[in-house]
Amino acid sequence: MTRVMSNYALLPFVLLAVHFVGINCVVKDDLPHIVTILVDDWGWSNFGSHREGVSQGALEQHTPNIDSLLNSGVDLNRHYAYKICSPSRSSLQSGRHPDHVNPLNTGVLVNNPSDPVSGYQGIPKNMTGIAEKLKTKGYKTHMTGKWDAGMATPSHTPQGRGYDSFYGYFQHANNYWNKGGHIEATGNVDLCLNRFTDLFMENATYRGGVLDSGELSDKCLGSDKNPGDVEDPECYEEHIFKKKTLEVIENHDEETPLFLFHAFHLIHTPLNVPASYLEKVDMMINPYEFDSAARRNYSAMVYYMDEVVGEIVDALKAKGMYDDTVIALMSDNGGPLYLPGAANNAPLKGGKYSDWEGGVRTNALISGGKLPEEARGTVYNGLVSIADWFGMFCDLVGLPVDDPKSEAANDWLAQYRPDLPSLPPVDALSGLFSKIVSGDKENAHPVLPLSSQALIKYPYKIVTGIQPYSNWTGELFPNCTTLEGPLVPWHNDSNLFEFHLDWSLDEEELAGHLWKEECAGGCLFNIETDPNETNDLAAAEPEVLRELAGLLDDHVKTLFVPDRGVEDHMACQHSASVNGGFYGPWLEVEGYYTGPFRKLSLKQKLFVEAYDEFLEVLSQPRIEEEVYKITQKIYPKFLVDPLEKSFDCCMVEGVVENTCVDKEHGYSANGVGVEGIAMVE
Repeated sequence: MTRVMSNYALLPFVLLAVHFVGINCVVKDDLPHIVTILVDDWGWSNFGSHREGVSQGALEQHTPNIDSLLNSGVDLNRHYAYKICSPSRSSLQSGRHPDHVNPLNTGVLVNNPSDPVSGYQGIPKNMTGIAEKLKTKGYKTHMTGKWDAGMATPSHTPQGRGYDSFYGYFQHANNYWNKGGHIEATGNVDLCLNRFTDLFMENATYRGGVLDSGELSDKCLGSDKNPGDVEDPECYEEHIFKKKTLEVIENHDEETPLFLFHAFHLIHTPLNVPASYLEKVDMMINPYEFDSAARRNYSAMVYYMDEVVGEIVDALKAKGMYDDTVIALMSDNGGPLYLPGAANNAPLKGGKYSDWEGGVRTNALISGGKLPEEARGTVYNGLVSIADWFGMFCDLVGLPVDDPKSEAANDWLAQYRPDLPSLPPVDALSGLFSKIVSGDKENAHPVLPLSSQALIKYPYKIVTGIQPYSNWTGELFPNCTTLEGPLVPWHNDSNLFEFHLDWSLDEEELAGHLWKEECAGGCLFNIETDPNETNDLAAAEPEVLRELAGLLDDHVKTLFVPDRGVEDHMACQHSASVNGGFYGPWLEVEGYYTGPFRKLSLKQKLFVEAYDEFLEVLSQPRIEEEVYKITQKIYPKFLVDPLEKSFDCCMVEGVVENTCVDKEHGYSANGVGVEGIAMVE
């Protein structure tokens, strides 16, 4: 045991030495500022440039600022991400294919103490992040918004991955108004019973939960009955994120290269938006009217998101930085079609959680004043992976597309822990940025895996297994017709303490709700001539099917699936008793938190005391398993009815005082978006 512990002790010193080799401070010469904007759950046809004409569907997608960036930039027409959030975000930061970094959508509280490298949610501890790479060239690095790539230790947080500052949240989602981790935000009930605040800050002088009284004031908390019942735009999370990003730009020394990562919560559920934006989109689509409350909220959130992008661009111009800036903008996956996601990927098939084009082919572009003149207004039709941004950013600044830190970790694993999986190498291509902006038409990815169930060898694509959300939507989705019938699918990935919940539906009902389609022997499509995947060529071209099936089998053999562990009750105890009621790192935190910590209210103190007792009982052998079983059986019965009522509703007689009414249940939800409920990351 003594020798094992001493070997573990060597690991951080070896990795630290590798990490800091070559770091230096430089004055910006030809190094561009890089501003990366990541949108969450953005549907293909919820982008104004993907709609034409003045139909209602086109008028509902109002994105003039992003349209302008596209028109003066490069349209990445075949940009592919993973089908869900966390794997895509981990891929972008690490340069690995999602299947080689974090293909599982676990909650942030998991931990496997027996694996010191990969036994956590998100990016394994010893992979280098893109911000770490850029810091070796003298970049100042800042992040605002959604992380969703790990938080167990300080090494997993944005600052641990190389960001000088971070202002945002760690989980799949939180509430836009009170920043809580309620079921309305995450779609899951975690071991902490969703009781804590998910809003965190890291910089040179402070590390801990955000304590700003204005951003977590009583007016932002709503009521106990309805924690989303607020309208003050100053409380709105995206307003706060925007302010922080604009402050970074305003305070930046423009002679020093800047890497800024703005990761929207928008347009992820819950579908919360200030009421004034609902009024704006109502006017924009006049003389038409919305008939789905969730679609109305989604439209307003897209418009809000686009305005923020416009303000970021304006701030760069006002600072005199725009002409030296490359802007990268993309979505982390396709739009969700389940209740109450309200996105639309038409004419593409499917949506988030599926490997159909609507789930993995995402809106993406490169723009900015630093872009070569000849590249502006062009379209790149070659395949681009979300992992490739790591390589493109390295290309921009003259860095090798590699990761010495993970190589050092692999040496350590091979010597001391051969029982654990080694870390995959960087998958991001080198030289892709030059190819894109030079107009090179050659496809840089002869083969691009999408997941363990899908792969492209252009122009062919194979899809295997059971795929949810296998349908095409029309111009307006969801709508009253779909909401009144069994046509809008339910969500399929809600969990209680990491145990899957099926919401009491039997298997046949669940299949109908999810629009499942089975490609047992593999479905084959030519996505160049048939981009909407309407014609399965499996029977007509069996040799092509066999070739792609073989390539997919080869990819499956490379999957990186370490044992991430289970939710750790110590994370909850730390949030309750140490971190002032905030989610945050709980392992290896000695000397990390700076304080001060938020003072708990009397109500919170009583909860903490009761919760400590609950966790103490829960941690007893065999009792834990029994409590899980009982809770899993009973708790969903208290959730399914209110969840059904909150999904979406058909708006009666158009827009009436920002209120929609569900005639069957007699339920009403105000236009701030309480009817939207986040059912996943």
